[in-house]
Amino acid sequence: MTTDRPARTGLLLGIGAYISWGILPLYLKLLKGVPALQVLAHRVLWSLLLLVAVVVIARRGRAILAAARGRTLLLLCASAALIAINWMVYIWSVQNNHVLEASLGYFINPLINVALGVALLGERIRRGQAIAVGIAALGVAVLAISGGGAIWISLALALSFGFYGLVRKVAAIDALGGLTVETLLLAAPALAVLILASANGTAAFGADRHLDMLLVLAGAVTAAPLLMFAAAARRMRYATLGLLQYLAPTLQFAQAVLLFGEPLRPVHIVTFALIWAGCALYAFDSVRGSRTPVTAE
Repeated sequence: MTTDRPARTGLLLGIGAYISWGILPLYLKLLKGVPALQVLAHRVLWSLLLLVAVVVIARRGRAILAAARGRTLLLLCASAALIAINWMVYIWSVQNNHVLEASLGYFINPLINVALGVALLGERIRRGQAIAVGIAALGVAVLAISGGGAIWISLALALSFGFYGLVRKVAAIDALGGLTVETLLLAAPALAVLILASANGTAAFGADRHLDMLLVLAGAVTAAPLLMFAAAARRMRYATLGLLQYLAPTLQFAQAVLLFGEPLRPVHIVTFALIWAGCALYAFDSVRGSRTPVTAE
């Protein structure tokens, strides 16, 4: 029984991480009056404070400094830029009523990861996974051709997070260290954004106590699910964790349609049907592949 405890803990942490990401639009909607760039800046600075506290408590500072050098530091500069783009597009999409397209981006993301692994890392995939990627690509093509939505949002989110994952995969640093260094790299630009906003009289922070608390909360909202995800990844099978990632975009999709009143057009239904079919096939094939020995095709 004791051998099941880490997996059970990992499952709970994974579910917690993806539910947190899934309900993130509810939090961002509360910040609708704050410019997206300022929201991003507050996410960076307040999460940095939280991450530094975790690093100090865990006594990981020296190890992180030792790892974040040379090639690894250059890779983290790239991953920091990619995650900043991802956050910026996501915040803007929620504030401008494009949660539907944002959810589509995160449905596509796992399949983008497969495609990037094949194209750039020389990874081999099973026939079922290749078909899944093709079905999802057809769904994207349908939406793009029809002009039935801001497809650029979906592609920007999927590609930026896909390349972010690729860079982090090859960077020789753990999840906590990588996230801390990335956030530290983004801190100076974030601080500059807030100082400029204050000088221009457009700063949101300081105008309302309730809004100030929401902006401070951005640190926990940003860092907590990432730390939960990292802890989950160490405790459970990766195939199971891969299945959980569909929780977040499913919750986002439900909020877009049921809470935010975003229009669900026929082309969206066709697109999401194809994307969901591709994701389901990919998930099924991944689970089946994890239970059988890998053979070359």
